[in-house]
Amino acid sequence: MDAPTPNNGPRAGEPTISTGSLPAAERVRTLVDEAWDRYRHLDEGRLADYIPALARAQPAWFGICVAGVHGALYAAGDADREFSIQSVSKPFVYALVCQALGGDELRARVGVNATGLPFNSVMAIELNEARTMNPMVNGGAIATTSLAPGDTPDEKWEFIHEGLSRFAGRRLSVDPEVYDSERATNQRNQGIARLLQGYGRMYCDPVEATDLYTRQCALNVTVRDLAVMGATLADGGVNPVTRERVIDSDRCQRVLAVLATAGLYERSGDWLFDTGLPGKSGVSGGIVTVAPGKGSIATFSPLLDAAGNSVRGCHATGFLSEQLGLNLFASAPAV
Repeated sequence: MDAPTPNNGPRAGEPTISTGSLPAAERVRTLVDEAWDRYRHLDEGRLADYIPALARAQPAWFGICVAGVHGALYAAGDADREFSIQSVSKPFVYALVCQALGGDELRARVGVNATGLPFNSVMAIELNEARTMNPMVNGGAIATTSLAPGDTPDEKWEFIHEGLSRFAGRRLSVDPEVYDSERATNQRNQGIARLLQGYGRMYCDPVEATDLYTRQCALNVTVRDLAVMGATLADGGVNPVTRERVIDSDRCQRVLAVLATAGLYERSGDWLFDTGLPGKSGVSGGIVTVAPGKGSIATFSPLLDAAGNSVRGCHATGFLSEQLGLNLFASAPAV
C-alpha cells in the first residue's frame, strides 16, 4: 500500500520537529529493487557461527523493506523470511523501559555514552566508571531488561513481549531452537550480568535478567516487521500500520540519540558517516535504520563483518539513504 498523503508537518498538539517525506512511491519501489539487485551477489562476511542455530542460516538470504510513516511498505527479496531479532531488540526494549521509568531515570541507571569497544566487551565495564555505559551493548541491554516492570520474570517477560509485538504490529513468537542454542552458549553474558551486579548496576537477579535478554533476542521477525518497528520510532512512537501509539514522542528522540552514537558498536562512527542515520544491527543479520519524520529502512542478510554487522545490509542502507535523501546531515544552500 502507498502513502495516501505527504507528511506536511506535526500533528495538532505535537512539538515542532524536523520532518519531510519519502520520494514518490514509484521512486521508492524502484530504488528498493535496485538496492536488492545491486548487492544480492555480494558474498563478503561470515555467519555468526558461535551460535549454533545462527550458523545454519543460508548465506544467500537477503531482504529489504522501506516503511513510510503513513504505512507504505516497499519490499524486495526475502522480506517475509523470519529470523531472530537478536540485538535489534535493544533499542525497542530500551524505549519501552524508558516509557515506563522516564528518560532521566534510565539514563542514570544505564548510561548513554558509546564504549568504542565490541558489544560483549568486559573491558568496557571495567574501564568505565559508569559500568553499563549504554543500552546498545550487552551489559547495558541486560541491565535495561532487568528494569522491565514486573515482580516476577514472567511479568517482566510479558511487558517486553507485548511491547515488542506492539512495535511490530503483530504478535511475535520465540524461536525455540535459537533460544535453546543461545541459552547453552550465553556464559559470557551471564558473567557480564554478575559483574554488573557487583557494581550495583543490575536491577534483578542476574541469571533471570540474562535469560530474559536471551529470550527477547530469540523473538522471530521479518524485515517487514523491522521496518514497521523502525517507522514507529520515526513517527513519534505511533505504529504506522496499526496507528497505535506505542511510546511517547519525547522517548523516541532519546532512543534515536543513543542509536546514533552506539547502534553499530565500534563501527557506529563509520555508520553515521556513511548513512547519516541512527540504526541498530543484530548478529542474525538484521539492521533497522530510522529516518525521523519519514520512515525506516530494514535489511536482513546473515553474512557479517568483523563487528557483527550485516555486510549486504550496510551497503544497501548506505545506498538507499543517499538515493532517498534521508541523511540527517545533508543540506543545500539557502536561495
